[in-house]
Amino acid sequence: MNYKELAKEVLLTEAKELELAAENLDFDFEKLVDLIVNSKGKLIVTGVGKSGLVGSKIAATLASTGTSSFFLHPTEAMHGDLGMIGKDDIVLGISYSGESEELIQILPHLKRFDIPLIAMAKNKNSTLGKYADFFLNINVTKEACPLDTAPTSSTTLTMAMGDVLAVCLMKKRDFKKEDFASFHPGGSLGKKLFIKVDDLLRKDTLPVVSRETKLKDAIVTMSEGRIGSVIIVDENEKVIALLSDGDLRRALMNKDFSIDCAIEKVATMNPKVINDKNILASDALQIIEDYKIQLLIVVDDEEKLVGVLHIHDLIEAGIK
Repeated sequence: MNYKELAKEVLLTEAKELELAAENLDFDFEKLVDLIVNSKGKLIVTGVGKSGLVGSKIAATLASTGTSSFFLHPTEAMHGDLGMIGKDDIVLGISYSGESEELIQILPHLKRFDIPLIAMAKNKNSTLGKYADFFLNINVTKEACPLDTAPTSSTTLTMAMGDVLAVCLMKKRDFKKEDFASFHPGGSLGKKLFIKVDDLLRKDTLPVVSRETKLKDAIVTMSEGRIGSVIIVDENEKVIALLSDGDLRRALMNKDFSIDCAIEKVATMNPKVINDKNILASDALQIIEDYKIQLLIVVDDEEKLVGVLHIHDLIEAGIK
């Protein structure tokens, strides 16, 4: 058995089913998207078995992208949790066959309360399809399973259809990076999109010296500052140069090196600075990587020092 070829066949089979679904889309998504966006309630996803597991993921994706949503197991709904569905809510029911007994049992109750029903199934004439106000076809011609029985291509298509719905809703709501960040403040994505430079900025007891400082005195300040650099300012307190440990090592290689020389002789003049402490930390990391530096200096509109951001600060904060 060539398992690499089998793996390739599985991926191509599922990819083909996604392409077929894309070619055969015949649904008015605009009408459905408007229904959900204009709803005062939640979008409740329900299903059993593999459909339920995929439904949980779809609900999570919707909830994290601006649509109030949660997953409700139909069995739990029949034993008291039906009360979790409010009169302003919408239900997304998922069943590939459209005949899952546990799901079918709650459909009359949804109709009794006039709850809009979106169905995902392979057949519009199934019981689920007949109850539905909106039908999303998730039929596949072939499962990737060698027996053509285990839910593989069909669950992939179902999940993809959930992504289609989520992305359309994001577009309709004009959902931006900042909105996504507010839903993910603690995760790596949230850190990337939410934490600003000002949140990580070092502002106190910075190693700052004047342009008249001798190199030997600057080295002492560098050691005390513990950021591997010294910031040089002019008589108006404007940042004009930076002495890094790299600058110092290069200076030591010169045959005319003198520890009593003026700091400007060995420092990097006009170092990279930014004058906006409110940019995203992830954008600051990109600047650091682009300029191949370890320390980013933040100044105000008068070019006076506000603080510094070290690459280690970004790493410790989980910015990648």
